[in-house]
Amino acid sequence: MAEEKKINNNNLQVQDIVQADEELLEDISKLIEYEDKNSLLTIIADLHPADLAEITNHLNLDDAKYLFALLPTDIASEVIVELDEILREKILSETEIEKITEIVDELEVDDAADIVQDLPDHVATEVLENIDEEDSEDVKQILSYPEDSAGGLMNTDFLAVNHNATVQDAINEIRANSELIEQIYLLYIIDDDEKLIGTVQLKNLIIADPSSRIKTILDEDLIAVNVLDDQEEVAQIMEKYDLVSIAVLDEQKRLVGRITIDDIVDVIHEEAQEDIERLAGVSTEEASFSSFKISRGRIPWLFLAFLGQMISAVVLSKFQASIEQIITATFFIPIVMAMGGNSGTQAAIVVVRGLAMGSIRTSNLKTRLAKEFGVALLNGFVFSVLIFLVTYYAWSENPRFSLTLSLSLLVVMINATLIGALIPLLLEKLNIDPALATGPFVTTLNDIIGLLIYFGFLTVIYLN
Repeated sequence: MAEEKKINNNNLQVQDIVQADEELLEDISKLIEYEDKNSLLTIIADLHPADLAEITNHLNLDDAKYLFALLPTDIASEVIVELDEILREKILSETEIEKITEIVDELEVDDAADIVQDLPDHVATEVLENIDEEDSEDVKQILSYPEDSAGGLMNTDFLAVNHNATVQDAINEIRANSELIEQIYLLYIIDDDEKLIGTVQLKNLIIADPSSRIKTILDEDLIAVNVLDDQEEVAQIMEKYDLVSIAVLDEQKRLVGRITIDDIVDVIHEEAQEDIERLAGVSTEEASFSSFKISRGRIPWLFLAFLGQMISAVVLSKFQASIEQIITATFFIPIVMAMGGNSGTQAAIVVVRGLAMGSIRTSNLKTRLAKEFGVALLNGFVFSVLIFLVTYYAWSENPRFSLTLSLSLLVVMINATLIGALIPLLLEKLNIDPALATGPFVTTLNDIIGLLIYFGFLTVIYLN
């Protein structure tokens, strides 16, 4: 009973927090309306920057600009990196260059690069000229790499010591840089040519003899990425090996940066969101586009779907005689098409996501198709039996029609699942983004082939 009461109390506490957030948002909106700066600053002082960013994201644009303008530079620098990208761009476009410079100067180098990259060229140039010279060079280095590469994602703040240094030297290096480097997971060990040769965990550093050489305790089992590796590949490597940090090397195998888990979490979220949007034929960037631009981006895929449905109409017209003889068959077209479409979409989404995460490769095409065939066979059998029972006992009591319909549904679901699995694999082999092109292809093919199968079975089995 005591344990149950404790759980209930915890649940009440969570609910109170959620309710307080909603009330807080309303209070902040009212204070902004009244331009009560002192009260707003009092509230801001008690909020975590991530919570403050979330509140700002939910305000209308004018209120968000007003609130951000009140923030002290140290808080503004933490909030700006958490804001929605579109809102951040709009806020920065109306922020004085001097304040932007102060904000960027407060940021970690990788976050600073993200902000500078979105600034107009003349603003970015002025900001880089006025921040700390060393930070400016580091930001320029990051910006020289593609945005979605390891180099574009990395942070140039890391701890590296020569392999001939002592353990005490390494500890002194950590102490000297503890204020400059926010997160220290590993100590990187380099040789005389600045090439990475190993790492040392902080635990091993603490328990080692202070007078011993670092090279005697280093771990030579290196996992690192190249500056030009795609960020999605980096995410897959860190996920596979359960890493919280990974070294980034240049073409000469020299250590130039590191990528930490907090950045990879953002990458995984972005890539997943991008895949989902592409499957739907839309983009979050649409929020900043005009209606004309949004329409122009969607029309090609809608046109492909329109063309597929027109072909489906032609297929139906070829079976006009069959339809006239058995009107009942038309009642089940939506069921057959929907079950086929859903089966194909499920298979397509699983394969596209597997290709994106690296768990499915085009090299195991036969294995993947065999597995999807087994799934389709089981699912198709379940629903073909179900539709046979429903149509026979509750609809027509015509075993021949029920059998024809159930066989059609079985074949349509098997066909749709295989198409859904096969199309993204083939697109991947052709170097076409499966996430972008799979949806229209799968939908169109399933509709056309599904109708051919359904009315073909009706014509051959039922009407003959």
